[in-house]
Amino acid sequence: MPEIQIDTWLYGILARYGGDPEERVFANPQISLLAGATLSDLLAALKMDTTERGITFINGDLSAMPGMQPDLDHRLEDHDRVAFFHLQSMWPFQYRHGVGMIPEMQTAMNESEDGGLRHVYQEG
Repeated sequence: MPEIQIDTWLYGILARYGGDPEERVFANPQISLLAGATLSDLLAALKMDTTERGITFINGDLSAMPGMQPDLDHRLEDHDRVAFFHLQSMWPFQYRHGVGMIPEMQTAMNESEDGGLRHVYQEG
């Protein structure tokens, strides 16, 4: 079966999944997956639990936020760029309006009570 290459970006403490367990700034591993792979397959290849990631982008489009991860079954294509940000990264609220999203994220936002727009994503 043919393989696809994923341009993966890991920021903050997630950078340790890029090959250097001491890295805490960023990493850019190029991950090979079988054609037809999903975001879940990429997470498995990285050995990263989905609950560790915060905001996620696929090719510049929002695909997940803490507490809202509809992208796990999203099929990846050759040379997709996937960026994972750690849970402590900030994304100013005003930038969320009109952001490009993958179709699964748009559906999840439309179906959520608050439209996915909240100031706090974890209780605690």
